[in-house]
Amino acid sequence: MHQRMAAGTLFLTILIVSASALAYEILLMRLFSIVQWHHFAYMVISLALLGYGISGTFITIFRKHIFRHFSIFYIVNLLLFATTAPTAFIIAQYFPFNAQEMLWDFEALLWLLAYFTLFSLPFFFAANAVGLALSYYKQEISRLYAADMIGAGIGSLIILALFFRFHPFTILLIISAAGFFSAALAVFSFKMDRRQLLLPLILMLLPFSIPKEFRQIRPSPYKDLSQILKIKGTRIAAEETGAFGIVTVVESPDIPFRYAPGVSLHNQTEPPQQLAIFVNGEWAGVITRYTGDKKALQYLDYLTSAVAYHVSKPEHVLIIGAGGGMDVLQTLYFSANTIDAIEPDRTIMHLVKERYGDFSGHIYNNPRVRVHIDDARGYIIRTKDNYDLIQFAFSGASSGASSGLSALSENYLYTIEAFRNYLSHLRPDGYLSLTQRINLPPRASLKLFATAIEALKAEGATSPAQQLLMLRGWQTTTLLVKNGIVTPKEITALERFCESRGFDLVYYDGMPFSKANRYNVLDRPIFYTSVKSLLQEPDFFARYRFDIRPTTDDRPYFHHFFKWETFSEILSLRGAGGLYLMEWGYVVLIVTLLLAIILSFFLILLPLSALRLKTAKSWEKIRVLFYFFALGTGFMFLEIAFMQKFILFLSDPVFSAAVVLSTFLVFAGMGSRYTHRLIEKLGDRKTLTLALAAILFLSLLDLALLNLFYGKFIALPFVAKVSLTIVTLAPLTFAMGMPFPLALSFLANENAPLIPWAWGINGCASVISAIVATLLAIDFGLTAVILSALLFYTGARFVFPFKQ
Repeated sequence: MHQRMAAGTLFLTILIVSASALAYEILLMRLFSIVQWHHFAYMVISLALLGYGISGTFITIFRKHIFRHFSIFYIVNLLLFATTAPTAFIIAQYFPFNAQEMLWDFEALLWLLAYFTLFSLPFFFAANAVGLALSYYKQEISRLYAADMIGAGIGSLIILALFFRFHPFTILLIISAAGFFSAALAVFSFKMDRRQLLLPLILMLLPFSIPKEFRQIRPSPYKDLSQILKIKGTRIAAEETGAFGIVTVVESPDIPFRYAPGVSLHNQTEPPQQLAIFVNGEWAGVITRYTGDKKALQYLDYLTSAVAYHVSKPEHVLIIGAGGGMDVLQTLYFSANTIDAIEPDRTIMHLVKERYGDFSGHIYNNPRVRVHIDDARGYIIRTKDNYDLIQFAFSGASSGASSGLSALSENYLYTIEAFRNYLSHLRPDGYLSLTQRINLPPRASLKLFATAIEALKAEGATSPAQQLLMLRGWQTTTLLVKNGIVTPKEITALERFCESRGFDLVYYDGMPFSKANRYNVLDRPIFYTSVKSLLQEPDFFARYRFDIRPTTDDRPYFHHFFKWETFSEILSLRGAGGLYLMEWGYVVLIVTLLLAIILSFFLILLPLSALRLKTAKSWEKIRVLFYFFALGTGFMFLEIAFMQKFILFLSDPVFSAAVVLSTFLVFAGMGSRYTHRLIEKLGDRKTLTLALAAILFLSLLDLALLNLFYGKFIALPFVAKVSLTIVTLAPLTFAMGMPFPLALSFLANENAPLIPWAWGINGCASVISAIVATLLAIDFGLTAVILSALLFYTGARFVFPFKQ
């Protein structure tokens, strides 16, 4: 017979395991972005919640047997969480999973299912520990739920700090050790044989004894870094861990890098020696050897991006995404007086300035170059400077972007609101320059063009068509947006530039059909005709086979081009190589949703519905189902929506996830802790009504405040922005913490066997809604997700209480 755990230690073990599980969830987002791609972050959230949902089913079915041996089951689940957290990741790295094979190879679906199963295990064991405690100590539900939520919130903040100091795999080992420590605390609290205490304490050291060959992070063989390292002679020259992930520098002495995207075939100057940069395994540009000899940079005059320096003579230039410095070198070649170089990744800047300073010619120490380690939107709002040219570093080099694997990545640099920020900081007659990799049929270039048109209109332009220029080479397109009307002299300069380098004109106002498609000849001048249609045909967006609608801060998915009406056509072309047109990130999300629904049904809903609860009537179970499903969906919709909304404000998806999750969980935990006091004063019905009314009002208020944040506070220091995020979301999340424990407390008094059943239903809803929220955001915007959440919360009110 076991002994009951001391209350204080019980809360501490719950806090530790919840903190570890949440830290593990956020760490997996980073690890998946390294091993696979960024869009797998949404799958990670679903994986975590699937484990929690299955846990509810497991506890419901085996409740009586578990309670007879509570202490053993509690400790074993803590130990299993600590064990499976690192081993699941190590094993998964050997899975030959390729997202692009899912539509023609059933085996790829099986490997995705294996991912789900394997990574749900650590969360299942962590959830078992929490769910067991909630079910067994039902008189302490509010306090235990608060410890769970607050612990998870603390874990998401701790992981944010760890990202700045440690390699991701080292963090994984720390999380595992924390799990073993919580097991040791449980053994001590249950007053077991002290010799039994030695086992978890010794096991704390086990993660750090994992052999070195298993500690390696192995990117997918289909990622850029993996592909490059297959080339003879290439090797990793340097690797550093930073806040944005792992930055890798690669050298290739046998087959030198000659990176000059879209360089004219008329170019006769070979690029100098280069080193490649990768961030989380994806191509991020090059560091170019520079000795001060400008003649060695002549090849940069043969890129499509050089057109900005031919149609104008910019003196003050802003480079967004300076990275390895290629665009800075191009600007130096054209002798601009002042160059502001923005790069958000401090690790990249450190490598270029310090470790490879001699190699790069110390370009970031050049007196004409001012370096800003900053987010572009934050900088452009904060600065009082105006520019002759704002130039984006070349975008689209990653194979991930070109194959549709970036379709789910939020990008707040290419929205209408962002373009308005840029235009407001251009001097009269200044230019905004954006260069993209060509994709056929045209997608990214058309979306940029459409976004520019809408931004110009929003800024009051009466003739936006007269402020745009566009050209293309064999690999890239460049769009110029002028703060003013393009002059005949500038058009002449554009034509001369294209003719001398063999580039094709795409657009200027009044451009004749005969001047399109002359050098890099396509079957038809699709770029020219598409751009003309954008300007002249209101229904062009609806008719075009891909989604090229302008992106906004509310729907910031620039690389999302998927349309369902095109899906069957692309599938029919798979035998002819047409699957390169598929938006694989979106497809992975759809497949993930289907798997989540299937697994949730068979592992959560089916066992629960088949279970005969003698004390529960059918109508009671139905009310429990609808209430907790609505709560799980509403909570997850708001969490996902605000997590994505704050990416712009906090500059990085992982930072936003950590801060928003922490706020949601800590203050929801506090709200849970306070719930019983309100119930004593107001009763169940009034407490729920008050909480739901607060959720509706505060959600809409926070949504309105975000627009103010983007305009007024985005330029604040990072710590200040984190603090403001927490203060803004705290009241809302405090209220969101009340409906769940309120209902659990009600069940504890009226029908305790339904508690783990409710826990499972809530987890099932969360599994599915984490993915559905993302799909809704992509197609309808983040505001639509928030409004949908409020409908679910409103619906929850009408199925409570469970008994009259």
